[in-house]
Amino acid sequence: MGAAAGRGPGRGGAGRGAARGGGGARGAADAGLPLRHPAALAAATVAAAVVALSVTTLIWDPDLGQHLTVGRAIWQLGGVPQVHLWSWPAYGRPDVLPSWGFRALLAPFWEWGGLPGLYAWRWLTTLGAFAALWAAARVMGARGLSPLVALVACALVYRQRSQVRPETLVAVLFALQVLALEARRARPAIASWARDPVWWTVPVALAWANVHVSYWMGFALLAFHALDALLGGGPAPPAGRGRLARAAPFAAAGLAGAAASFLNPFGWRALWQPFEYWLTWRHEPIYRSIGELAPVDWGVNLTNGLPALVVAWPALALWRAARGRADAVELLLCALFTWLGLTTQRFLGFYALAAAPYLGRGLAEALAAARRGRPAPAPWARAALAASACVAAALPELARPEVPLGLGFARGIAPEAACERMAEWGVSGRGLNPFGLSGHLLLRFWPDRGRLPFMDIHQTGTAAERAAYQEAMGGGAGWRALDDRHRFDWVLMHRHPTARVPLLDALDADTAFALVFVDDAAALWVRRSGAMAPVAAARAYALLPGGDAGLARLGQRAASDSALRREIAAELARQMAESPRHAEALRHRSNLALLEARWEDARRDLEAAAALAPNLAGVHLRLAAIALEQGRPRDALAALARERRASGASADVLAWEGEARERLGERDRAAARYRAALARDPRHARARAGLARLGAR
Repeated sequence: MGAAAGRGPGRGGAGRGAARGGGGARGAADAGLPLRHPAALAAATVAAAVVALSVTTLIWDPDLGQHLTVGRAIWQLGGVPQVHLWSWPAYGRPDVLPSWGFRALLAPFWEWGGLPGLYAWRWLTTLGAFAALWAAARVMGARGLSPLVALVACALVYRQRSQVRPETLVAVLFALQVLALEARRARPAIASWARDPVWWTVPVALAWANVHVSYWMGFALLAFHALDALLGGGPAPPAGRGRLARAAPFAAAGLAGAAASFLNPFGWRALWQPFEYWLTWRHEPIYRSIGELAPVDWGVNLTNGLPALVVAWPALALWRAARGRADAVELLLCALFTWLGLTTQRFLGFYALAAAPYLGRGLAEALAAARRGRPAPAPWARAALAASACVAAALPELARPEVPLGLGFARGIAPEAACERMAEWGVSGRGLNPFGLSGHLLLRFWPDRGRLPFMDIHQTGTAAERAAYQEAMGGGAGWRALDDRHRFDWVLMHRHPTARVPLLDALDADTAFALVFVDDAAALWVRRSGAMAPVAAARAYALLPGGDAGLARLGQRAASDSALRREIAAELARQMAESPRHAEALRHRSNLALLEARWEDARRDLEAAAALAPNLAGVHLRLAAIALEQGRPRDALAALARERRASGASADVLAWEGEARERLGERDRAAARYRAALARDPRHARARAGLARLGAR
């Protein structure tokens, strides 16, 4: 520690700040490989490639359509709308337009670049943010190549928030704020107020307030650095000035940044929104139903290394503190963003950004301390080791089948075919939709007021309107009350398995509405009377429902009625003709074939369904059943392995695995699978029968 302190300036205060913070710790880190060395550049290139690859995933965010529509509207209208234009119940009301700056900047990427433009946005913002964070780590003394590994580790956690969202632009602003403040803290003295890096935070505050409601984080960073200055960190104050003078520049920059933040089209109303959410909105049922506002889901955050990051960051921060280099800024950031990230998944991206430079510094210092004066390996050996570590850390996350790498839009998410049929058949008027479908409705139809969403991605409306909407999604009395109030002409609903709600079954049971379109992504109902009566008369399905309860009842009837099966098959053929997203229709048709022991017909339909939707639950399970029926137990096991990846190790999967093992003569392994199935479902008939055949318990 003496070397670190000794490299600080002669003034005691500045020396203490440098030792606790970043700049003065360089003596403890690895400074032996210049950044311009070819080996360092090669390792940095590999790290950048891994970071860029990590965000090269299919685009699935349903909010994107509204972002693009609003951005296009800003350019077309020549200004930022002051009233709501994006859903019909709130149309024309005075409204704060969230993230307008992000949308205005994004629109040209889409208009001029299309899909490649959206990926260019993802790459530029992600690489820009992590480059600035790497620069911040280097300012704090983290030389060497190990910080690159830390940056990649944080980028893998950040990855889940890297869809084309406002947070991607905020990531750059966040990183620039960190860099500015750490650059200031590393200086031994500030020559003049005009040359103080703290003023760089003012334009960041101006941009941030016009980009996203998270602008308050910039002020939190300022406050943490002000507290660190009061504790003696950062540049020494001018001669004759007291300790309070250390915090004065932060107070001045904070006031200037706050004033700049009011320079947005909506004034104080835009700045109030994060506080309104915290005080009021988060308690409403509609917000409690949003998955990204829930606590962290550890099941989807294992391969990205989040558990290790949650342990490593505070551990390294405390290790530095124990060695006399406690950093108040790091400890405060770690506490704040760990709490935010673990209690609200939406903040995991910010958590990763906040951790990156400090984790990089801590890792560099820990490795330097572990060498204890031993010479470092040759430059190219170190570069190879760092690059290999970056790749190895990323492989488990990049291999996740549910987050596939690629360029394009995820299939079966947006209601593309449903919207095309709406346009073709003239479906318009007052509509109802879950807010997750509003983005594509706006992208396809805006400014057509007859096809505007009922609820947009921001859940715009009064608290009473949001509550009524949420109750309607549950079907029953809530649906009837909302329909009585608005008399909907059409209803467009999700059919993605993870987004289905009871309203689908309620609409199937409502004789005032007719199902006229259904595919894997969406189902469309129209009112049988009024303006939509001709569409209902011409397009209504006689048998097929949109909800799961109706499908279950129809399947029970079809089991004993061959004539009904033929009628169902005809409607399924129509469903497949009206949309390329028809994996579920193929699965249902395969069930009809299975009922009639037409194994090859069922297999062809199931394989076609798997090609359209590889993760559709039940498809590979049925293929396994067919393989066993045809005497192919090894093919059955391969299909069951795919089913495991798609939907997990359910009791059904385990029981069928047991039967396949039994057919192969592997009695012990078969019995183990049957027992595992019964552990999940003690009444599972196939597993119980299998154990009985084996004479096992």
